[in-house]
Amino acid sequence: MAGWHRRPLFAGRHDALRDWLREPGSLTARLKRRGAFRLALLRQELRCANPDECAALGVAPRTPCWVREVVLHCAGAPVVFAHTVLPASPRGVVDRWFARLGTRSLGSLLFAHPGFVRGELAFARLDARHPLHAPALAALGRPPAGVFRARRCAHRFGGQRVLVTEVFSAALGGEAGQRR
Repeated sequence: MAGWHRRPLFAGRHDALRDWLREPGSLTARLKRRGAFRLALLRQELRCANPDECAALGVAPRTPCWVREVVLHCAGAPVVFAHTVLPASPRGVVDRWFARLGTRSLGSLLFAHPGFVRGELAFARLDARHPLHAPALAALGRPPAGVFRARRCAHRFGGQRVLVTEVFSAALGGEAGQRR
C-alpha cells in the first residue's frame, strides 16, 4: 500500500515529473496551456471511499461518498488519472456543483472560487496493492516498474471537504507534458 508523505518522492535530480508533482496551481490549467486538452469522465457514483481516503477526510470508514474519476489528456495522450471523493454528508453547495460538472474539470471550480481553501499536498508511489492502481492502469497504461506517482490534496468549502488524488503517467514528463 502507498504511504502518503508531505514531500514528493523524486527519482533523482532530473526527475521528469518533479515540476508536475509540485505544481501549486491547477493541473488542468497547466495542461490547457500546452494545448489539445481533453477531459474524459469515466464514472461519477455514490459508493464507499477507500479507508485511507476516509481517514484523510476525517470521516468514518464506509461513509457514503460521491466518487468521480476522470482522465486528463494532453496532445492526444492520457496523462493524469484523477480520483475525487466528496462525502455525501454534510450536504451543501459543493455537491450541487459536483453533480453538474459533467466533462468540465473540478480544478476549474476549485481554483476559481475564492471560497475553497486548499490543504497540504501529500505524495505517494502507488503499486499494485493500492486500490487506485488498477483504475489508473486502465486509464494510463503500464507505469515504469509497475509504480505510479501520485499526489493528493483536500480542499475545504465551509463544512464540506473534497479529496482530489491525481495519478501521473510517465508520458507527462515526456513529449505530452512539454511546452509547445
